[in-house]
Amino acid sequence: MPITAAYIVPHPPLILPEVGKGEERKIQRTIDAYRTAAREIVAVKPDVIVVSPPHAVSYADYIHIAPGPSAEGDFTQFGQPEVRVRARYDEALSEALAELCRAEGFPGGLLGQKSPKLDHGFMVPWYFISQEGGADIPCLRVSISGLSAARHYAFGVLLQKTLENLDKRAVFVASGDLSHKLTEEGPYGFDAMGPAFDQKITAMVESADFLPLFEFTEGECRRAGECGLRSFQMMVGALDGLRVSAALLSYEGPFGVGYAVGRFRAEGTLRDPARQFLLLYEQRLAETIRQIRAEESPYAALARQGLTSYLQGKDWDAADLARLPTEMLTQKAGVFVSIKKEGQLRGCIGTIAPACQNIAEEIIMNAISAGTRDERFSPVTPDELDSLVYSVDVLGPPERVYTPEDLDVTRYGVIVTAGRKRGLLLPNLEGVTTVAEQLSIAYQKGGISPEEDVVLERFEVVRYR
Repeated sequence: MPITAAYIVPHPPLILPEVGKGEERKIQRTIDAYRTAAREIVAVKPDVIVVSPPHAVSYADYIHIAPGPSAEGDFTQFGQPEVRVRARYDEALSEALAELCRAEGFPGGLLGQKSPKLDHGFMVPWYFISQEGGADIPCLRVSISGLSAARHYAFGVLLQKTLENLDKRAVFVASGDLSHKLTEEGPYGFDAMGPAFDQKITAMVESADFLPLFEFTEGECRRAGECGLRSFQMMVGALDGLRVSAALLSYEGPFGVGYAVGRFRAEGTLRDPARQFLLLYEQRLAETIRQIRAEESPYAALARQGLTSYLQGKDWDAADLARLPTEMLTQKAGVFVSIKKEGQLRGCIGTIAPACQNIAEEIIMNAISAGTRDERFSPVTPDELDSLVYSVDVLGPPERVYTPEDLDVTRYGVIVTAGRKRGLLLPNLEGVTTVAEQLSIAYQKGGISPEEDVVLERFEVVRYR
């Protein structure tokens, strides 16, 4: 098998005695499990160790493969510049994987390296591996990205295929902490999603049922404050179709951050279709979208039809619009259209005040803009249309308010204005649970600093899904 084993591991710098200076003893179970994992990795004598750290250079729409013959780093950032880590890269593997990405049209490769220096997400696991005699084993370092869970899994599948083509045996090390919001006393505070996230991940490790890794929403991840999910998604892609035995070696979170060490060992050589989780996920997703289409409101349906017609070069005719509900043709309002793909935002653009003759035209205009002109994302392509989900917010008139106490994150959207700068955030968004968070995001969207004098406005919406 190309992947003989895979591990999830945390990367707190204080786990190193040179950095922790005694504090590391509070996570002794994690240290013991880490040492066990490192010994096992070295003992199987892999041709290469693949490490996916979440803090290396990353891009929204591209998975970066570290190029070159080697790299090194140190723990200067954590007060210990004399603690250094060096790794030798498997250039043949990195170049072959990049070539397969190019051949498959996958957005990944060797481009975009800002700095060759190793990050602590890589150095912590490599420190333990080196202590067990594995410092000279070649490695491959691959970054996470802003791409979806399915795309990270698909990259893992490409890695598996590349290893098979090169006849190399690998161990995959997915570096990532779990939730950073387990306790009020922790550095990031508490959110109920923190323990829930960790429970789902540790259950996944124990059961080797990888489907839950596709089910976390952006809002849930933001609330949990996790950093390892995409590394884990890439890891299970590398295990695609392989039967594995699984074990949770340790879990603890005394500092308010979840640390898990988990192991997956490939069992046998036969491939198991029931463990091709991307296919299972896509089947489930297709059924979900069929249900959404069946229950779609006329507002969301019009947004979908508007973008679809535009990308397919079709024109609307009067008969199409005449069949819409009367209020969509006779009323005016500002409208925001949001588009999601696989649970992730794919585009969102709208108008605060009406710019068209009626709500229907406003929806079509903003659906096209959300799909093609949102600068945060590449334009939607025709082959994505069947996988997109739409929602439409019809805005009520803005109302001036004077203090945050006049806001309600569930009921009201907010507009923050400073001179010619303006930031807007819709109400009742997943993962935005406080007025402070709502205002912070609105300030950021408007490029407004907290020190500036602002005008606050609130508005209500009617949301159509």
